[in-house]
Amino acid sequence: MGIFAIACTGLAVAFHRMADAASLAQTELRITRILDSALTEQLSLPTLEEGASQVSIEGTDIELDIEILPIEDLENQEGELLQNMFHIKITANWFANGAWQARSAETWRNNLMYQP
Repeated sequence: MGIFAIACTGLAVAFHRMADAASLAQTELRITRILDSALTEQLSLPTLEEGASQVSIEGTDIELDIEILPIEDLENQEGELLQNMFHIKITANWFANGAWQARSAETWRNNLMYQP
Protein backbone atom coordinates (compact mmCIF):
# COMPACT_ATOMS: atom_id res chain seq x y z
CA MET A 1 0.00 0.00 0.00
CA GLY A 2 2.88 2.38 0.85
CA ILE A 3 4.62 1.73 -2.47
CA PHE A 4 1.37 2.40 -4.33
CA ALA A 5 0.95 5.71 -2.43
CA ILE A 6 4.50 6.79 -3.33
CA ALA A 7 3.93 5.89 -6.99
CA CYS A 8 0.64 7.83 -7.07
CA THR A 9 2.26 10.87 -5.47
CA GLY A 10 5.06 10.82 -8.04
CA LEU A 11 2.54 10.50 -10.86
CA ALA A 12 0.46 13.40 -9.50
CA VAL A 13 3.54 15.63 -9.27
CA ALA A 14 4.55 14.71 -12.83
CA PHE A 15 1.06 15.55 -14.17
CA HIS A 16 1.08 18.88 -12.31
CA ARG A 17 4.44 19.83 -13.81
CA MET A 18 3.27 18.82 -17.29
CA ALA A 19 0.19 21.02 -16.87
CA ASP A 20 2.37 23.96 -15.76
CA ALA A 21 4.67 23.49 -18.77
CA ALA A 22 1.70 23.32 -21.15
CA SER A 23 0.21 26.48 -19.63
CA LEU A 24 3.51 28.34 -19.96
CA ALA A 25 3.88 27.26 -23.59
CA GLN A 26 0.33 28.41 -24.33
CA THR A 27 1.00 31.80 -22.73
CA GLU A 28 4.25 32.23 -24.66
CA LEU A 29 2.48 31.41 -27.93
CA ARG A 30 -0.32 33.87 -27.17
CA ILE A 31 2.17 36.65 -26.37
CA THR A 32 4.17 35.88 -29.53
CA ARG A 33 1.02 36.09 -31.67
CA ILE A 34 -0.03 39.38 -30.05
CA LEU A 35 3.43 40.89 -30.60
CA ASP A 36 3.53 39.68 -34.20
CA SER A 37 0.10 41.13 -34.89
CA ALA A 38 0.95 44.49 -33.31
CA LEU A 39 4.25 44.71 -35.18
CA THR A 40 2.53 43.86 -38.49
CA GLU A 41 -0.06 46.56 -37.78
CA GLN A 42 2.63 49.18 -37.20
CA LEU A 43 4.53 48.10 -40.32
CA SER A 44 1.42 48.46 -42.48
CA LEU A 45 0.73 52.09 -41.51
CA PRO A 46 1.11 54.49 -44.47
CA THR A 47 3.43 56.75 -42.48
CA LEU A 48 5.09 56.46 -39.10
CA GLU A 49 5.08 59.14 -36.44
CA GLU A 50 7.79 59.37 -33.82
CA GLY A 51 6.57 58.76 -30.29
CA ALA A 52 5.44 56.29 -27.68
CA SER A 53 2.00 54.95 -26.90
CA GLN A 54 0.37 52.31 -24.75
CA VAL A 55 -2.44 49.97 -25.81
CA SER A 56 -4.45 47.53 -23.69
CA ILE A 57 -5.50 44.28 -25.34
CA GLU A 58 -9.24 43.74 -24.83
CA GLY A 59 -10.20 40.67 -22.82
CA THR A 60 -6.69 40.20 -21.42
CA ASP A 61 -4.42 41.75 -18.82
CA ILE A 62 -1.78 42.47 -21.48
CA GLU A 63 -0.59 45.98 -22.20
CA LEU A 64 1.54 46.91 -25.20
CA ASP A 65 4.12 49.70 -25.11
CA ILE A 66 4.80 50.94 -28.65
CA GLU A 67 7.89 53.03 -29.34
CA ILE A 68 8.68 54.53 -32.75
CA LEU A 69 11.99 56.34 -32.90
CA PRO A 70 13.95 57.75 -35.85
CA ILE A 71 17.28 56.08 -36.57
CA GLU A 72 20.09 58.58 -37.01
CA ASP A 73 23.42 57.86 -38.74
CA LEU A 74 22.40 54.56 -40.33
CA GLU A 75 24.50 53.75 -43.37
CA ASN A 76 24.26 51.09 -46.07
CA GLN A 77 27.22 48.94 -47.18
CA GLU A 78 28.44 51.67 -49.53
CA GLY A 79 28.56 54.17 -46.66
CA GLU A 80 25.56 56.18 -47.86
CA LEU A 81 23.33 57.63 -45.16
CA LEU A 82 19.86 56.03 -45.05
CA GLN A 83 17.18 58.60 -44.38
CA ASN A 84 13.63 58.26 -43.03
CA MET A 85 14.44 55.06 -41.14
CA PHE A 86 12.53 54.27 -37.95
CA HIS A 87 13.05 51.73 -35.17
CA ILE A 88 9.78 50.14 -34.04
CA LYS A 89 9.75 48.34 -30.69
CA ILE A 90 6.68 46.76 -29.11
CA THR A 91 6.81 45.42 -25.57
CA ALA A 92 4.06 43.26 -24.08
CA ASN A 93 3.63 43.53 -20.29
CA TRP A 94 1.45 41.26 -18.16
CA PHE A 95 1.25 40.01 -14.59
CA ALA A 96 1.81 36.29 -14.05
CA ASN A 97 3.28 34.06 -11.33
CA GLY A 98 3.33 36.93 -8.85
CA ALA A 99 5.51 39.22 -10.98
CA TRP A 100 5.36 41.46 -14.03
CA GLN A 101 6.49 39.74 -17.22
CA ALA A 102 7.68 41.41 -20.42
CA ARG A 103 8.46 40.29 -23.97
CA SER A 104 9.33 42.51 -26.91
CA ALA A 105 9.63 42.50 -30.69
CA GLU A 106 11.31 45.09 -32.84
CA THR A 107 12.16 45.97 -36.41
CA TRP A 108 13.22 48.81 -38.67
CA ARG A 109 11.22 50.44 -41.43
CA ASN A 110 11.65 53.18 -43.97
CA ASN A 111 8.95 55.79 -43.44
CA LEU A 112 8.50 56.27 -47.19
CA MET A 113 7.86 52.58 -47.81
CA TYR A 114 4.21 53.03 -48.79
CA GLN A 115 4.50 56.41 -50.48
CA PRO A 116 3.74 56.67 -54.21
